[in-house]
Amino acid sequence: MTGILADAGINLHAMCVADTTDFGILRLIADDSEKARSVLKQNGLTVKKTEVAAVPLTHKPGSLNGVLREFEKAGVSIEYLYAFTSRSAEYDAIVVLKLADQDAAMEKLKTSGINFIGQDVIDKMNN
Repeated sequence: MTGILADAGINLHAMCVADTTDFGILRLIADDSEKARSVLKQNGLTVKKTEVAAVPLTHKPGSLNGVLREFEKAGVSIEYLYAFTSRSAEYDAIVVLKLADQDAAMEKLKTSGINFIGQDVIDKMNN
């Protein structure tokens, strides 16, 4: 799979692998998610695009804990998360979260003070 993406000129920013009894799940952040999805499907792989939330973190103790406490206060459940270091001068790291009932969760978190980042930040990391 990484060879397929490399041959297509797709850069990976982050990846997380989880296994189950019958198959593995690879989650990734690519510099061109649509192209990655297309080329993987063309090569016979099952691909699903999932909406996630991304939050920048500072490089200090408790940074992630502070974010997670806000999620807890808002009653938001996290299905999974993974993090990666950022190439952006603005952020030390970025944590990617799949939230249960994503739209409702984001609505609950509007007043939390959490700084969510969008695809534009990921796109800037390509430069």
